[in-house]
Amino acid sequence: MTEDTEAHKHRILILGASGYIGNAIYKELAPYFKTFGTYRQPTKAFEANKQFIHYDVEIDDVYEILEACKPTIIISALRGDFNAQVIAHQHIVEYIIGSGSKLFFLSSANVFDAYSKYPSYELDKTLSHSVYGHFKIKIENLLLRLPKHQVAIIRLPMVFGAGSPRIQELKSAIAAKEAVEVFPNLIMNVALDKKVTQQIHYMINRNKYGVFHLGSTDLVHHDEFINDVLALITKKKIVIKQVFTSNEDRYLAVLPKFNSLANHLQITSDKILEELSK
Repeated sequence: MTEDTEAHKHRILILGASGYIGNAIYKELAPYFKTFGTYRQPTKAFEANKQFIHYDVEIDDVYEILEACKPTIIISALRGDFNAQVIAHQHIVEYIIGSGSKLFFLSSANVFDAYSKYPSYELDKTLSHSVYGHFKIKIENLLLRLPKHQVAIIRLPMVFGAGSPRIQELKSAIAAKEAVEVFPNLIMNVALDKKVTQQIHYMINRNKYGVFHLGSTDLVHHDEFINDVLALITKKKIVIKQVFTSNEDRYLAVLPKFNSLANHLQITSDKILEELSK
C-alpha cells in the first residue's frame, strides 16, 4: 500500500481548530483527510461546519469528543486554563493508550526559557522560569511516557503570518499610536504559519514521531526582526520601546539537530519577511 493511501485512512481531530494555528492546520489538512476540529466561541461559520464540534476545555470532557470522532491522529493546539488543559491531556493519553492513535502536541520554545546562553536542541533538558513554560513542560513530560511512535512534540518559536496575532498586535499598536516593545538582547528564531502547517502535513504523511523544533534555520535579534516587520506593514514613524531584561544577549531559539525535515520544508527569517511582504 502506498504512503498516500495509508495517509488517506487517517481520521484527524484538531483540538483548538478555531484558534489561529489550529485553524491554519485545519485548512491545510481538511482537503486530504477526514478532519474534525473543536471550537470554543460559537460563531455561525463554526456552527455551520459539520466537521466542527463545540468544546470548552474548562467544562467539557475531551473523552466524549474522542469517542465520537474516533481519530487516528489528534493534534493539540488548545489554549485556555492551564490546569484544565493538563487534565484534558491526561484523558487524551488514556485514549491514545487504549486506541493506538497518535498525538501531535504543539509546544513552545518557552520550555527552555530558563536557559539563556545557547539555542536549544531537541534532546536538551527542558527548564523554564515562566508559568507558560512550566505548563508546557508538564504536558510534554506526561506525553513522553507514551510509546515513542505514538507522540510527536512540536516546539514552536514565535509564529508569524499575515493574519497572525503578533502582526495584529503590531497593527493595533500602530493604530493606537502606542510604543512597540522590542527586546534588543533577545536572540531567537521565528516560524511562518504556512510553513508550520506544511511541516505537520509532511510529518503525518511520513509517520514521523519524536521531538521536532520547527523554526527558521537562522537566528535573529528580536528588535531587528520586529523593526523589519514594522517597515513592511507601515510607513509611519513608530515609537520603539527597548526593553532590556539582561545585560547580555539571551537566547530563546529552538533549532533541529536530530529531527530535521526535508529541505523544501526549511525556512529562513528572510524568507518569512518575504512572505509577510506579499
